Amino acid sequence: MDPNNRLQRLIGHLQPTATSRGQARAQVTSTSGSKDDNEVVIVTALRTAIGRARKGGFKDTNVEDMLAPVLKACVSKSRVPPSMIGDVVVGSVLGSNVQRANECRIAGFMAGLPYQVPVHLVNRQCSSGLQAIAHVAANIKAGYYDVGIGAGVESMSSGAMGWEGKINPKIFMDPQTKACLLPMGVTSENVSRQFGVGRKEMDALSAASHKKAAAATKAGLFNDEIVAIKTTVIDPKTKQEKELLVSQDEGIRASTTEAILNKLRPAFDKKGLTTAGNASQVSDGAAAAVVMRASVAKAMGLKPLGTFVGFAVAGVPPEIMGIGPVPAIRKVLAQTGLSIKDIDLFEINEAFASQACYCIRELGIDIDKVNVNGGAIALGHPLGCTGARMTATLLHEMRRREVRYGIVSMCIGSGMGAAAVYECRY
Repeated sequence: MDPNNRLQRLIGHLQPTATSRGQARAQVTSTSGSKDDNEVVIVTALRTAIGRARKGGFKDTNVEDMLAPVLKACVSKSRVPPSMIGDVVVGSVLGSNVQRANECRIAGFMAGLPYQVPVHLVNRQCSSGLQAIAHVAANIKAGYYDVGIGAGVESMSSGAMGWEGKINPKIFMDPQTKACLLPMGVTSENVSRQFGVGRKEMDALSAASHKKAAAATKAGLFNDEIVAIKTTVIDPKTKQEKELLVSQDEGIRASTTEAILNKLRPAFDKKGLTTAGNASQVSDGAAAAVVMRASVAKAMGLKPLGTFVGFAVAGVPPEIMGIGPVPAIRKVLAQTGLSIKDIDLFEINEAFASQACYCIRELGIDIDKVNVNGGAIALGHPLGCTGARMTATLLHEMRRREVRYGIVSMCIGSGMGAAAVYECRY
């Protein structure tokens, strides 16, 4: 594009305009507009309860039947006209990408979105839900649209985990490519051995996760973020159908203790430390956030939950993928000019207790700031949903405590980490 034309186009973005979907933006965006007005904010963040895969309330529920109610509730609560939504970006990991993309489009229709609102799928494994929100934020910053939805969904009940088709023999000729095929549990054992994370430390974090999640549930702290969904479960023996209302996270075990967890056998290595009790649960669920240009939210009289301040992804060796949050958090802090001490709350995904313990220790984070309402070991880890779920949980808790900065971060299979900084203003 000719530089002069590009400059005029950029100036045009700053001048008042009147478009069919941009009336609100036209009222507030001008060359004298404040920087804050053109930031990206989250106005609504909601989720389903997290169901136990293959055993819980969502085990027989289609992906679109989990995602659609959350999308619908988000749009309704935000008071944003559906026609203003520029895109819906959904993170998901398992299942056929072709089918899942279509299922997400169908979910949009089931949620009441008009056909003019597009939908697309993103997959950065365990960070997919957060990546979806980051995609929308970046697109708003670029001026592609003013309002979007970042979401995540996963049915681990129906999605198969494993390599599809033949494995390229060249993969085994290089240590790094070969390491990309390691089972996640093996990478957990690698972290515990390489960085000296002990079984007692791992089981203590896991027991605390359940205790905090149980206390949060009892106190009703998740009520504002959970969208209750009616489902039908099928008895595998009798084939009889039963209707359920899924309104609470199903994986929490309030009576779990370190002593109980310590009795569990290693799951991936007979001499290892990772067990079913100190690893995240396989789960089903969906979550979504309505993301907007701050000027548009202001014009519509909407009070943001929080501001999307920064986002970073970093690579690590695949065989110790669990350490990914460490460089990702450091990277996003450098990007935003913040320090660990500036952050009031952290949501760090508990893929495995080994890696969560290491990340907290290595970054020097006060444990009382981490996963204050429990993490994935208690709540579950529906892969593509998790980043969006953590965002909803973090922002509601930040508002409750009236704190300023929070971070969502997780490790990513094949050796990466992602992190986002959110800010709440009062």
